[in-house]
Amino acid sequence: QEAKCAYIIIIMAVYWCTEVIPLAVTSLMPVVFFPLLGVQSSKLVCLQYLNDTNMLFLGGLIVAISVEQWNLHKRIALRVLLILGVKPALLMLGFMIVTAFLSMWISNTATTAMMVPIVQAVLDQMDNTEYDVTMMEQAPGQTSTVVELEEKNADPTVVHVISNGQVPDDPRSSEEMKMRKHICKGMTLCVCYAASIGGTATLTGTGPNMVLKGQMNQLYPNNNDVVNFASWFGFAFPNMILMLVLAWLWLQCSFMGLNFKKSWGCGTERTAKEKAAYNVLKAEMKKLGPISYAEFNVLLMFILLVLLWFSRHPGFVKGWATRLFPEGEKYITDSAPAVFIALLLFVLPANKPKFISWNPSASDPEQPEEDIKKAFLSAPLLDWNVVQRKMPWSIVLLLGGGFALADASANSGLSAWLGHQMTPLGSIPPWAIATVLSLIIAVFTECTSNVATATLFLPVFSSMAASVKIHPLYVMLPGTLSASFAFMLPVATPPNAIVFSYGHIRVLDMVRSGIVMNIIGVFCVTLAINTWGRPMFELDTFPTWANSTMNQ
Repeated sequence: QEAKCAYIIIIMAVYWCTEVIPLAVTSLMPVVFFPLLGVQSSKLVCLQYLNDTNMLFLGGLIVAISVEQWNLHKRIALRVLLILGVKPALLMLGFMIVTAFLSMWISNTATTAMMVPIVQAVLDQMDNTEYDVTMMEQAPGQTSTVVELEEKNADPTVVHVISNGQVPDDPRSSEEMKMRKHICKGMTLCVCYAASIGGTATLTGTGPNMVLKGQMNQLYPNNNDVVNFASWFGFAFPNMILMLVLAWLWLQCSFMGLNFKKSWGCGTERTAKEKAAYNVLKAEMKKLGPISYAEFNVLLMFILLVLLWFSRHPGFVKGWATRLFPEGEKYITDSAPAVFIALLLFVLPANKPKFISWNPSASDPEQPEEDIKKAFLSAPLLDWNVVQRKMPWSIVLLLGGGFALADASANSGLSAWLGHQMTPLGSIPPWAIATVLSLIIAVFTECTSNVATATLFLPVFSSMAASVKIHPLYVMLPGTLSASFAFMLPVATPPNAIVFSYGHIRVLDMVRSGIVMNIIGVFCVTLAINTWGRPMFELDTFPTWANSTMNQ
């Protein structure tokens, strides 16, 4: 039995890594081969494909789709960028904060796809302005002296460069072009990195987090709901902040140099370039117009969902699940509020309902009944066709396939056998185990999908933890977070591919920054798990709920 189960897992692992057939199709293999080889009945395997965790993911995705549909994410992004200002360093920080915040709730891919064009527009505009300024300085006869003085104060560097005598057609020096290229690279790279980092902060933010939640429920059925939305956020959010800051400093160093006066612009006047960037953001904001009824509604639903998730089972006080419903904590999980809000989005109207007293004499007698009805009936906030088109069904199947694997490996005894093989690791200190495993996963996830990586490794980690008698989460949490650290290759994760497709970045640039990013990531995770993670999940003890599964 164990061997048969392992055989299927190895084949699926190879298919997932090489992508010979689409990832989602590979994840359907357990449905066929587990029953054929007598590992598990079809009934049990198929149950795994839309379990509680997958429903939570589905609900979260539907809410995210409605946010995208009404362009709410763009409004949030522009608003934040306008507040933060447009000095190069702050602009980059602004892009990173916005991207990370949005990818906590919306899929990382959608966030990146929306942010990169904004970054692109800002960079182009800065570039054009720079060109105009330089042109003006080259033909002093035609410009008024006032303008010239202004320009000279604004950007002394440009003036120096020109006095050296430059080719007239493109007055900008090679130095400046190089600098500009570097800034372009830094600004676009920061978006895909921030998207990957931001996704780790919430339970529904990215696939691997959902894999962890599902595997925990599967391998340890009576784990008292250790990993829920609130506890995950408490652990992963500080980690995300730390990583963002370090990533920002690293990208600053490598692409813009640490010239504080220039990049922070403490007390300096706004240059023409910065004015231009600001104007682009303003113009984009104008295009969106004032906030609409639908956008406001979606925002309300979104805030309500987050509140419901946090207050369901906060841990330090009784949540609404326990207070409002008898035995609520047993019955209600995070998926209930997610799907509830998703339902509401299909019900609530997108336009303000009109309550008019309808008197037939006033209205046109020829007017057909449909038109009158139309005034009353508004379209809902979400349309099923939109959801159908934008829903990443492949990830839903991928998660399902992973849960089927984990379930089978637990029931066939493969997990127990694996754990048994790993007892020698007991002599190594736990923190070293966690760090090494994080590094292995961070490297592995560069060439495999993040969800597939988490799916393959987490069950192994759980059985290892059981045999060494350390808290399962002590190795599973770092493993889950590391699966999102796909920073080195354009193919590692969709956000990297989107940024790469814009053509500012060579693969080598990504690999060079990505290696350091991986080190930063593993360092932060190791820090998190050994400091604030310990008291939060009681990682020093071997919990009773983990023990019961070993004796099966």
